[in-house]
Amino acid sequence: MGQESAYIAARDLVKVFGTGSSRVEVLCGVDLVIERGQTLAVVGASGVGKSTLLHILGTLEKPTSGHLSLDGLDLCRQDPKDLAAVRNRKIGFVFQFHHLLPEFNALENTALPALIARLGRGEAYERAEAVLNRVGLSHRLGHRAGELSGGEQQRVAVARALVMEPELLLADEPTGNLDSRTGQRVNELLLELNEEKGLTSVVVTHNLDLARMMSRQIRLVEGRAVEEKL
Repeated sequence: MGQESAYIAARDLVKVFGTGSSRVEVLCGVDLVIERGQTLAVVGASGVGKSTLLHILGTLEKPTSGHLSLDGLDLCRQDPKDLAAVRNRKIGFVFQFHHLLPEFNALENTALPALIARLGRGEAYERAEAVLNRVGLSHRLGHRAGELSGGEQQRVAVARALVMEPELLLADEPTGNLDSRTGQRVNELLLELNEEKGLTSVVVTHNLDLARMMSRQIRLVEGRAVEEKL
């Protein structure tokens, strides 16, 4: 598939932090094409720019230079307000640390993106309950974050990422803070949701077992993306 028809197309992405003697070029010309519905694992040593790449793909950071498009939209030409709208409408994020609000219960945490998008309270909570049911937490809706296990908290984070029915799911070390058995369950859940909903998924991970479950793998080496079959 060519760059012009890809769901995600990145060309010559460069990301530089700092200036002068403290200047660090983290990404040095990343080229990447991702088709709609693919699952992609991004692997590599610590500090090579995996999270930075994910943040750029998710419009949380802008590249220093290069081109990036999502579903034909040139993301590098959008203003911050438009990028925020793209994030809320099209992209779901799952991070290593769940970032749940401790004073809220599972249902309230999951509904937050829908409420921020100004959906009515009834619809937001209806969506949140449906996706929590899907991730196996129908019995924990009223429990606050601190009353949930680590695996349950991460499943709430997955539910929250999906409540707006995004096209793209970006996950940064989603099982890095979990024991191996719980992590495996979260891995399987992500793949099941990908199949059910036709999500395009990009997962940054040190977990090679998870990476092998993805349809593609790339390794970041010296700031560039190298296709790899694990």
